[in-house]
Amino acid sequence: MIVRFGLDSLQDVCDEAGLEWPPLLVASTRWDLPLPGGPVPRWSEVPSERVDAAAALAEGGVIAIGGGSAIDLGKAVSAAAGVPLVSVPTTYSGAEWTTYYGVRDPGRKLRGGGAGAHPRGIVYDPELTLDLPRDTTVGTAMNALAHCAEALYVEGHNQDADEHALAGARLIAEWLPRVVDSPRDREARTGLLRGACHGGAALGGSGLALAHALAQAVGGRYGLPHGTLNAICLPPALRWNEQWVPDAVQRFRAAAGRDVEELAALAGVTRLHELGVPEADLPSLAESAAGRPGNRANPRPATPAEVEELLRSVF
Repeated sequence: MIVRFGLDSLQDVCDEAGLEWPPLLVASTRWDLPLPGGPVPRWSEVPSERVDAAAALAEGGVIAIGGGSAIDLGKAVSAAAGVPLVSVPTTYSGAEWTTYYGVRDPGRKLRGGGAGAHPRGIVYDPELTLDLPRDTTVGTAMNALAHCAEALYVEGHNQDADEHALAGARLIAEWLPRVVDSPRDREARTGLLRGACHGGAALGGSGLALAHALAQAVGGRYGLPHGTLNAICLPPALRWNEQWVPDAVQRFRAAAGRDVEELAALAGVTRLHELGVPEADLPSLAESAAGRPGNRANPRPATPAEVEELLRSVF
């Protein structure tokens, strides 16, 4: 993966990644950034189910600018068109590091997904994160922190991913509280973005486990923010996994050096019922989460009954 910091490197990254001009720009209307190669076709419906229509415009490649929804859509278009993708993340979600994606409708409800994207480059710029609201900042940073935790014990864990996971956990835990206190502090935003970059690299080199299975099952059904769900679901997933892989969880906690629940609480929402999740749906949500790949890749997959108990612990 080609990784650079600073928007001024975007043209070089696109060239190295093999994009041909003009590529398709996937970005909501919020991100009206001038591209170095001049005007390009643009897809502004983010998220979108109309992947094939967007792919028809993407002969030269894809540049995706935005959060996880924009980058997931960019990955879906990349896969459908068979073209390279360069991502410019504006949150800490880490979606830019993987080949798999979810397809959501404009209401953000999950409608499908797949794999086979062609991510070739990433450009990070902390300037694009300065105006992120608190809930998005904390939620997506906690998503990145979950990538770090799960990389240490998921079925595909390995030494390289472990090193990124530990570095990411240290940086995220150090800089997230400071960003919450001073949202436009460029040094803090840069430190947090570098932590998220390490978390994404850890994710790309290993995989997802139970916390993400819980977050995906709940968020996908109701169109709720993935980051916020990870902030809620990571603490119970860590407690569950501490029974089976105590050394790995302890390595994560030591690297973070802060209580994960305190970090999660910085978003202001810590319970599922605060998001409007109906208690009557918990059994079916547990069934859905238990069947997800993240749970199957967990050190010890949780049964539907055990998943339901975890969801109730944060309801």
